[in-house]
Amino acid sequence: MSKRTTVKVGKAAGIGVGRRTATVRRSTKETRIELTIDLDGSGQATIDTGIGFFDHMLHHVARHGLFDLTVKAEGDLHVDDHHTVEDVGICLGEALNEALGGKRGIRRYGFFILPMEESLARVAVDLSGRVAVAHRVKYRGSKIGTFDVQLVEEFFVAVARSAKMNLHVEVPYGTNNHHMAEAVFKAFGKALRQACEVDPRETAVPSTKGIL
Repeated sequence: MSKRTTVKVGKAAGIGVGRRTATVRRSTKETRIELTIDLDGSGQATIDTGIGFFDHMLHHVARHGLFDLTVKAEGDLHVDDHHTVEDVGICLGEALNEALGGKRGIRRYGFFILPMEESLARVAVDLSGRVAVAHRVKYRGSKIGTFDVQLVEEFFVAVARSAKMNLHVEVPYGTNNHHMAEAVFKAFGKALRQACEVDPRETAVPSTKGIL
């Protein structure tokens, strides 16, 4: 289990509630991770996982989601990248869930279609409190540089499970692995930003159940 610490400070502009931030720390025999997110940030990121391509993708999530994100991870990279990527996903999902609190006033749903050169990604998010993942991406080859493309899905499954969200990811066409993955991460940032945003017309939890 991750050790979680949530801190709320200040006022988020136009929201009238505490600024939505969370810090998660996770320590196992395979990884040591500290991750902080500010949902009401400006897209600033400081990320060091020891995996260059993964760092690059996380920067895209922060920049296009307008989240401030700090990630420091040390993992058993001598084995492979799997544990580090998955555990960062777990921490990000937990941090999102903590920072969202009771989810009062949020839009809840987010979706984005993003072109990246010859590739197209479609991502849809529902911060429902329930887990469901559909990941339909067919890469050409197994690697992006030294990065295993299977880890893209592993990361998003870990995020969705820990954040308790529905997440649908699809790349209907594309030929370049880097472009396809980058389109997915950028679209995820955009869709997540939309889902996390506070709706000025919504005063309650956006659900007929009254809870998410």
